Formats: sequence, C-alpha cells, structure tokens
Amino acid sequence: MIFSSMSFMVFLIAVLFLYSATDSYRQRAAIILLASLVFYGSWKPSYLLLLTASLTLNYGFYRILQHTRSRAWLSLALVINLGVLVFFKYLGLFFQTLITLGGYFQFPVPVETPGWAQWALPLGVSFYTFHMLSVMIDVYRGDWIQPISFRAWSLYVTFFPHMIAGPILRASELVEQLEKIEPLKLDAVRLGALIFIGGLIKKTLLADNLAGMVEPLYAHPEQLSFYTAWLATLAFALQIYFDFSGYSEMAVGLARMFGVTLPRNFLYPYISHSVQEFWQRWHITLSRWLRDYLYISLGGSRCSFWRNMANLMITMLLGGLWHGAGWNFVFWGFLHGSYLVGHRLLLHAYTWAGVTAGSAADRTLSWLGWPFTFILVCFTWVFFRANTFPDAWHISSTMLGWAQPSSATHAIRLSEQAMIAAALLLALIEPHIMAWLQRQGPLNWWRVSAPVRGLAYATLVLTLIAFGGDTQKFIYFDF
Repeated sequence: MIFSSMSFMVFLIAVLFLYSATDSYRQRAAIILLASLVFYGSWKPSYLLLLTASLTLNYGFYRILQHTRSRAWLSLALVINLGVLVFFKYLGLFFQTLITLGGYFQFPVPVETPGWAQWALPLGVSFYTFHMLSVMIDVYRGDWIQPISFRAWSLYVTFFPHMIAGPILRASELVEQLEKIEPLKLDAVRLGALIFIGGLIKKTLLADNLAGMVEPLYAHPEQLSFYTAWLATLAFALQIYFDFSGYSEMAVGLARMFGVTLPRNFLYPYISHSVQEFWQRWHITLSRWLRDYLYISLGGSRCSFWRNMANLMITMLLGGLWHGAGWNFVFWGFLHGSYLVGHRLLLHAYTWAGVTAGSAADRTLSWLGWPFTFILVCFTWVFFRANTFPDAWHISSTMLGWAQPSSATHAIRLSEQAMIAAALLLALIEPHIMAWLQRQGPLNWWRVSAPVRGLAYATLVLTLIAFGGDTQKFIYFDF
C-alpha cells in the first residue's frame, strides 16, 4: 500500500474507525501498533521477520546501554546493524565491483553475482535502522535518559506514517508523544486531512505525471540532445522534490490525525542561494542525522580547516552511499561534498576580499547564488536518476556539450515542456503560496458543516487518485 493508493485510503478509514472506538491508552497503542505491522507486512509479509528481529535485538542493546553506557556494547550494536545493512543493501554492489575489476585487471573472480548476494532490499530498512541507532547513540552520549518501554520502542520504530521513508526522528521528537497518544479529535483529523491532501496533490498531479516524462528520456540516454538532456534532468529534479516532499507532507498529515506532530522534512529547497543552504532545506531530518551522528563523530568543524573539509567529504560520500548501492550514488555524494567544500573556500575568499554581510557585494553574490546553486544541484540529479553509471556519465557529458546523440533525438512535446515550466514555477513560488494561505486563516471552509466537508475531502481524494498520473511508488521507498 502506498499513501496515494485506493487500498491505503480504505486501510486508513478502517484504522481511524477502530481508533475512535478505543477508550484507553493501551487500546489506542495496540491499534496503532497492529495497523503499523499490517501496513508494513502488506508489502511483503517476510519483511516482518527482519523488522521484529531487529526491533527486539536493538531494544536489548538499548536497555544494556541505558544501564552501562558501554562503548563496547555500542560498538557491537553498530557493527550488527550496519552489517545487516551491508548484507541486504551492499553485498550485490561488492560482487559487481569485484567482477568488473577482475575483468579489467585479468584476475580470477566469479563470473556473476551469487544468488545468495542478491537479496531484495527490505522496505524501509535504512530508515528504521537509523531510528534505532540514533536512540542508542543518544543514550551512550547521555543525551537521552528517559526510560522507554518496549511498547513505546515498538511504536517509535514502526509508527506507519513515518516508518517507510521518514522523517528520520530522534527519540526526543516522538517517544513522549507516543507514550500519551490521546483519543481521536475531530480538529486533529481535519487538520491532518488538509496536510495529507496537500501532499497527495504533489504526488499524484505533479510527481507521477513528471515521472511519465522522465522514464522514457532516461531509458535512452543516447537519444538525448543538449536541450532534451537538460529538460529531462530538470523534470526529474522537480519529480523527486514533489514526490518526496509530497510523501513527507502526507506522513505529517497522517500522524497529525492521531494527535502526533512530526517535523517538516523540506523547506522549499530550490530557492536556496548555496548548496549549504540547500542541505538545510532538503531532507532536513537526514541532513541532521548525518551531521549529529557522523560529521560530529568525525570531528566536525572543531579541527583544522582541511580536516574539516575531509569530514564534510566523508559525510557526503557515505550519505550518497546510504541512498543506494551504486557508484552513481557515491559520485552524487562526491559532487555535493565538492560543492560544500567549494562553498567553504568561497566564504574564506569573501572574508579575505573584505566582503561583509549585508554589503552590496554580498547581496549581489547572494542573488547570483540562486541560479548557480539550482543548476549545480540539478546537474547532480543525473547521477541519482540514471539507471547505470555509464548512462549518467553519457547524459552529464551531453549536458556539458561533450557528447552528441548517437541516434534520433527524443522529442519532448510542447505540452510536456509547459508542464515542466509550471512545476518549476510552483516549486519557486510555493513559499509565497503557503504564507498567503496561513494569513487567510480558516476562511469560510471551516464553517461548512462536517458532513459536507467530509464529502468534499473524499471527492477530492478520489479525483486525485483517479485522474492523477499513473500511480508510482515513492522514490525514497527504494532507500
């Protein structure tokens, strides 16, 4: 079940109905936990085996760390959890790389990846593993001292609105809320439904329709000209934004229906004036996780300048690898790491040149920073989207004017170009639209009777599902 499917709508209505019939915290917690397990198991029941094993084992590690704060026990927990990720996510990449290098250097290797190394990646494993690791690291550091019951731990890990693709939350953001979930409130359901529908619009009307354009273009990179390569990449940049921010808003809306507040995961990233600002606006909870648990652990900025630059690069390389088991993702991380290092060097150059904050030179550079940042970020998406690294290299070379199409170029219809332009405009003016909506307050919509309002919600949701683009899996479900 994906959030934008009819089956999920039926599931959600059933869960809300059962939840509304509860009269104690214990019953409400049981309904949410059961619903979360059913939701996760609906993808593939066998996934539940790894989830429950990981959840139970890590709760044991948490309890031990709570009493000992032992570095050895934390190291063991890290080795086991990261080992699980490596086994399910990266073993295939290891063998593929070994086979490629063996063919190049002429040393004996397997002729193909062994079948036992080609496991299907369990859904959401990267996300729920990071959730549990964050708690254990916080306990070890002394940042989290409040006891967590096994019930609260299970809810924290499996809470279905955020389990599959985030937001990635610390215990301090969610555990206390889940330990005191309240009876269903009409205002919470109403607000959650509005937020959910906003995300649904992004997913079905924008992301899924853009996906229909991007797929055939990236499937045949040899047919892309300079113009179509840039358009295809721009379309994907918008697709992944509306897809993932739409999912995140739907997750926030779903949680709000049950009285739980989740943080925003996106803050209009395509209006950023630097790559550093982009990462403060894009997938905010992952950026924060990488900063708090990887970058700072490496030494952060409390070291020499060049060591700090190395820490940045390592963090972004591993962040790229977290997104997918492919060298194209590693190179995507390398590009972003290079951009961040370049930005730090540029700031030093500004200081050396005497450019001060708020000066005319600073304002001019900031204004020029937006299109420059947007182009740089769009260029990196080639390596994120392309099916293989050679495809990504060919498309990026075409975008730089280094390669020409080897066959008839793939045409992009005028209507498709118009949609890309409209989606870009919407991504850029979205903060102004949201600010206007917040200023308007409840308007007259809230005065409409509940049955009429409910009917309008249902009609809108069904229309979006029926007439949006072909239903696509959320992109980040693969990570």
